[in-house]
Amino acid sequence: MMRQNNYLAHAVLIFGVLLFLLPIWVMLAGATQHAGAIARGDISLIPDIHGLGIFWQALFFKGVASAGYPVWHMLLVSFAMALGIAVGKIAISLISAFAVVFFRFPLRRVLFWTIFLTLMLPVEVRIIPSFAVLSSLHLVNTYGGLTLPLIASATATLLFRQVFAAIPDELVEAARLDGAGPLTFLRDMVLPVSRANIAALFVILFVYGWNQYLWPLLVASTPAYSTIVLGIVQMISPDEMTPWNMIMATTTLALLPPIVVVILLQRAFVRGLTDVDK
Repeated sequence: MMRQNNYLAHAVLIFGVLLFLLPIWVMLAGATQHAGAIARGDISLIPDIHGLGIFWQALFFKGVASAGYPVWHMLLVSFAMALGIAVGKIAISLISAFAVVFFRFPLRRVLFWTIFLTLMLPVEVRIIPSFAVLSSLHLVNTYGGLTLPLIASATATLLFRQVFAAIPDELVEAARLDGAGPLTFLRDMVLPVSRANIAALFVILFVYGWNQYLWPLLVASTPAYSTIVLGIVQMISPDEMTPWNMIMATTTLALLPPIVVVILLQRAFVRGLTDVDK
């Protein structure tokens, strides 16, 4: 009976993997074929080996707009935005959770629940006042404008707060008796305990920042600050023939940085869990 359940579980897992990989395979195969064939619906599921050079050409593709920037530039803008959001969210959430758990000050719980209540305020709700503030600070069409409004995270603060609350009070008292200050305690005791959480959060937040569309669409009105997500959308032209093969190749390139981050930090995540156990 258990073996039959294992077969069923593996069958469902394989079906889910195939269902996930099918659009990616169609994208890879379509990138190597002619744009006209794709527009006619004559796309083949077998990649054309002679068309693999499209991925190198896509790095320097500027889209249908003459004032556009190449794909490699948009990839760098997206990487800078995603990295800034991930690092900023982790840093602010880590420090705010540390203050809430280990410091005693007036209205501490009120401030924590105020942070927690911001979970009900997505970017779409506060997008107009956020843009007004950025515009008054002259941060539109800057890297600061792309990242600063998105680096506060109530979810990450709550996660770090739960991790810090599990640290025994005896350990805190021992560190205080040894003369360890707040920054020393944060560096030597809190950060090692949070290593696994930081690795996992970085992956999630990097992908979150990489996939942002609405906010960059509002604050990046010049091509110099267009992210790769915006660039892919702008490549679709209603007036001219859309280069679908180039768009599919660009989309494939846009998948690579998040995949690399996930692969690299998967080991860091496991190593962090092992260090915590020790």
